[in-house]
Formats: sequence, structure tokens, C-alpha cells
Amino acid sequence: MNAESSAWERRSAVRVVPPVRPRKLAKVPFVELADGRLQGVVSSGSDIERVYVSSFTAGTHSYSCSTNNNRPCGALPSGSSPCKHLHALAAEAVLQYGVDRVARYLRVDLDDGASSGADLVGGMNGQVERAPAATVFSRFLRHLNYLEIPDTTTPIPEMHWFPALGAVR
Repeated sequence: MNAESSAWERRSAVRVVPPVRPRKLAKVPFVELADGRLQGVVSSGSDIERVYVSSFTAGTHSYSCSTNNNRPCGALPSGSSPCKHLHALAAEAVLQYGVDRVARYLRVDLDDGASSGADLVGGMNGQVERAPAATVFSRFLRHLNYLEIPDTTTPIPEMHWFPALGAVR
């Protein structure tokens, strides 16, 4: 272990990977690659008070979409193809992380020149498989709470793991 890597391990800040391209947060306010899934929160197109928790599982490419109240998405009863919420999630993940990184995480083989969420979804052939929505929705709500914390220069214990700008080079 060299001095640079051991110094990095002692810091409580981590390197942040900036988005590949800017995202519009109104449609898909939360996207993450976590728990072996591409998962996130997608706003309903018809009801401003409804959101969907959508996910694709790495490897199997199974997919899930349900409301924050655990009601299945109405567009998934046949299970033959992902709904528009899942397509929106994939498109925003590509904007956030890049198509190559998302494809590697989900273990999707893409054709050369693939660059969009539609290409990503087209490279998968999974089936509907219910995934837990509560954990993803809870993390989304926790992130929203961080936006309401007033500006301060004093340390906030529950945010000690957040990166400090310029702290890691």
C-alpha cells in the first residue's frame, strides 16, 4: 500500500463522479446503482402525487415497477416488456452514469454504437419480478431531507460521509 492510497483511506470524503450529462430531475428525481439493481423513483405522468419505484436487476435483467404504496404498475400485467417508467429510469441512468457503466453494472452486452437508455433496455430480456420498493423510496426520502437542511459551517454528524468540494484530488 503506498502513501497516497493510505492517506485517501483515512479521509471521510469520497470522490464524486459528476453526471455524464445534465439531468432534468422532474421526471426521474432519484437514480442509483445499488443492491445489484439499477433502481430509482419515477414521477407519474398522470398524477402529480404518485411516484413509481422502478428497477432492473443485474444479471437476470428482471424488472419491477410499483407505486410508492407497493401497488404494481398497471402497464406490467402481461410482463412482456418494460413500462414507460422503466424506460425513463434507464434513460436517466445513462445521463447520470453513462451507458457503458450502467451496462457493465447490469451485465448487458450492447452493440457497438449503443448510447441510449432505449439501447440499454433493448439489450435486456428479463421478466417481471417484484422487487422491494420500500427501501428505495426510503432512501429517496432521506436524500430529500438533506435538501432541507439549512446552510451551516458546523459539522452535521449524519452527513460526515458526504464529499467536501476540493477535499479529494
